[in-house]
Amino acid sequence: MLNGWIVLDKPVCLGSTTAVSAVKRILREAGEPRTKVGHGGTLDPLASGVLPIALGEATKLAGRMLDATKAYEFTIRFGAETDTLDAEGEIIATSDIRPTLEQIEAVLPGFTGEIDQVPPAYSALKIGGQAAYQRARSGETVEMKARAIKVHSLRVSASPREANVTRSRGGAEPLDEVTLSAEVSKGTYIRSLARDIAAALGTVGHVSHLRRTRAGPFSLESAISLDFLEEAAKARALTRTVLPLTAALDDIPALPVTPDQARLLRHGQMLFGVPAKPGLSLATSEGTPVALVEATADGLKVVRGFNL
Repeated sequence: MLNGWIVLDKPVCLGSTTAVSAVKRILREAGEPRTKVGHGGTLDPLASGVLPIALGEATKLAGRMLDATKAYEFTIRFGAETDTLDAEGEIIATSDIRPTLEQIEAVLPGFTGEIDQVPPAYSALKIGGQAAYQRARSGETVEMKARAIKVHSLRVSASPREANVTRSRGGAEPLDEVTLSAEVSKGTYIRSLARDIAAALGTVGHVSHLRRTRAGPFSLESAISLDFLEEAAKARALTRTVLPLTAALDDIPALPVTPDQARLLRHGQMLFGVPAKPGLSLATSEGTPVALVEATADGLKVVRGFNL
């Protein structure tokens, strides 16, 4: 049975749940044993890029991926704000004001670090047990509460041709759009970030392009397309496309344990007298992951056990 990660380069217009279903179908058609499949963090249908797909025992780590730092490249188109804050929605506000590259770069530091952000009304956040986007689509006015997020970095990534010209002229030419790169904490909505940047520039805007370039330890360099995965499945070479379960734990130190200790951990029992650094470790026996464990004052307790 496959246990590990497939890092998809998700195309635009494909939902995360649909991507999981596509992977399940490919595995089934390849004759693989029935395997549990899940994703490590929803990616909007209109966004492309890194979508980690967990297989087998790796699904036990999907929650860690939800908490991971993520990186995006996105384009803000100025002059029109939509109800969904992306190119799919209806225009609800317009402005003739276009910012210069110099002005854009001047406001970005104000959106770096810990900030409060109001999520989009068209999001999967639950309000009274119902997704906000469902309420919004039914015509209800949805009041979203601000919450704290962290933007680790935010910079101009690429600009249209005229921006390259304005940079040499001191950034004085007005721009219709700009492309930014951001590294953000969990819970950050890039669409809201684009809305707020445009507002700080005295105009309105929406996201016209969004691509996730990294999710936790997974980047575009290791991502593959669904077509590539399907061809690998037909060639009976699926294992070449699957990263090991430990690929999601590159920041967790390994802790070798004996076979007897491994047996106790597999039964969820604590270990005593095992020297380990405070915090999380990956207990391994002869190179095989046994459990994600946490060193406490009482001993070593199991956080997630793996049946490998």
